[in-house]
Amino acid sequence: MALAGKGAICIWNDITPEGREEFYAWHLHEHMPERAAVPGFLRSRRFIALDGATQPEFFTLYETHDASVHTSAPYLARLNAPTPWTRTATQAFRNTSRALTVVQASFGPGAGGVLATIRFAVEEARRDEVIVTLSGEVLPAMAALPEIAGVHLCTTDKDASASKTAESKDRKDILAAPDWVVLIEGCGDAAVMKALAIFDQQARGLLMGDANTGLYRLEYQC
Repeated sequence: MALAGKGAICIWNDITPEGREEFYAWHLHEHMPERAAVPGFLRSRRFIALDGATQPEFFTLYETHDASVHTSAPYLARLNAPTPWTRTATQAFRNTSRALTVVQASFGPGAGGVLATIRFAVEEARRDEVIVTLSGEVLPAMAALPEIAGVHLCTTDKDASASKTAESKDRKDILAAPDWVVLIEGCGDAAVMKALAIFDQQARGLLMGDANTGLYRLEYQC
């Protein structure tokens, strides 16, 4: 299984120009290590957009043992006691979406340096059908490409994602979390684009409305 666990926290965000330097310092030296220390957090990675068409600019992926970690007492304790640096740095966040997800399927040998995120919705009545089709047919076809390191299907716990904590309750930048997320990891952008084409061809009829797709490269991992 390419992802480290059965849970994933997916975060998209922009940063104001004036807050960019502080964001990098805070994210590397305080925030990501703080999250990595929470029991059940297994791996943390931050990505940056490959092109101007990808928005928001940053994508952060926290891989967890399972989805119960996302509502665990140790994690909630951190969210309800944000550090002064966290309060300052997050003032520069814009267009933030945070999805607390269950990993429904994960294929591939490991992690890639280029990653695509696909955010979308499906009709609730088709939920089980879509999970079966994506995990049984579409994702394996994408993962079979020679330069694809991993392909993952995640579904969002909407109630947990929308829950307010001391860290989030006064923030105006937070948008609704996507219902469904597919992540594609590869050795380069051309390989990831080929996998995206398979998704577009084979899964488009399963979606409700258009998907939001972004292309990112790895910046940092801890």
